[in-house]
Amino acid sequence: MTSSEQVVDSPTGWVAEHIQRYVETGGAEGHEWRPGVYTLLLTTRGRRSGKRRRTALIYGRDGDDYLVVGSEGGAPKHPAWVLNLLAEPQVEVQVGPETFPARARIATPEEKPRMWPTMAAIWPAYDDYQARTDREIPVVVLERL
Repeated sequence: MTSSEQVVDSPTGWVAEHIQRYVETGGAEGHEWRPGVYTLLLTTRGRRSGKRRRTALIYGRDGDDYLVVGSEGGAPKHPAWVLNLLAEPQVEVQVGPETFPARARIATPEEKPRMWPTMAAIWPAYDDYQARTDREIPVVVLERL
C-alpha cells in the first residue's frame, strides 16, 4: 500500500470530519475521541474498487498489537473495512501522529475471549451490539510490520 495514492474517507459524514481533523492535526484532535476512548485511523484496500479506504475506529492494546472491533453497531453484516482486510490484510494504521504498515487478522477463537473484555471495557456498547446480532462480531488484531 503506497501512501502517495489518494485515500477515500468514510462515507459517513461525521466520521469523515473526524478523520480530516485527525489527519490535519497529526492526531492532536481526534486521537482521544471521548474521555478515555482513543481512536486510530485504519486504511484498507477496497476489495472490489482497489481504492485505499480509511476509517476511524476505537482501539485497545494487546501487548504490542492494536485491537479494533468490527461491530457496525450490531448490524447483521460485517463492516466493509473488515471485508476489505479479509481480502487484503496489508493495512496502514495511524495512531496519533505515527503512521505505520500493519497486518490485520481476525482474533482466533482462543484469543477472542481474552481480547473482547479489553474492548468492552473501553466501549461497553460492544456487548449490546453483540447481543443484538446473530453475527459473531470480530476482534481484529493489527500487528505492526
